[in-house]
Amino acid sequence: MTEQPTIPLTDQDLLRLDRQICFSLNAAGRAFGGLYRIVLKDLGLTYPQYLVMLVLWEHGELPVKDIGAHLRLDSGTLSPLLKRLETAGLVRRERSTEDERSVHARLTEEGTALRERAARVPRRIAAATGYELEEIRDLQTRLDRLTAALDAAAAEI
Repeated sequence: MTEQPTIPLTDQDLLRLDRQICFSLNAAGRAFGGLYRIVLKDLGLTYPQYLVMLVLWEHGELPVKDIGAHLRLDSGTLSPLLKRLETAGLVRRERSTEDERSVHARLTEEGTALRERAARVPRRIAAATGYELEEIRDLQTRLDRLTAALDAAAAEI
């Protein structure tokens, strides 16, 4: 089989919406958000709250600053999430006894128990993609590499 010659893209081609990787990633993110909204409804969690719970289920008690680092969220975004999780009885926030500037978040018994019900979520999401687990892992690896490259590029600017 012979390869077809590549036709160079013009500036006008490059400015088409369907050529923007950022738009494709944003559209996929919004589609995931819509699906998660449906899947997480039974758990009483929003997608951002679910992400916080994932970090706490994985790492246990953490300073709020560390949760933000894991999720790439600033405290202004994270604090209201934690407040709502605390109001729901899933998380408890407490000032550190060693450093009063630091607030730690930890799961309550109810928050820990929710993990069992949440265990079905990743398989439901994976099934909805129509991808095999190996394909999902490959895509995730590629997206992680892309994120690292973009972080590095932004740091140089």
